[in-house]
Amino acid sequence: MNQPREQSADFVTAFATGWPEQQPDLLILSLTTKNGIQNFALSKDQALLVAKTIKRTAMQLAPPQQRA
Repeated sequence: MNQPREQSADFVTAFATGWPEQQPDLLILSLTTKNGIQNFALSKDQALLVAKTIKRTAMQLAPPQQRA
């Protein structure tokens, strides 16, 4: 069942775990949420697109707020 995005948001930690030993053409991206771990295999083009999108989005983030 597909949930609207605003109702399915979840805290995510992500990291690239590297390349499987027998498949140097793939990058594994591991996403961890409170519901478990999802692993994704990305091609070089996909990995570069993800990295480019994250970098572009990060540049648009507001500066961190000062905590009192």
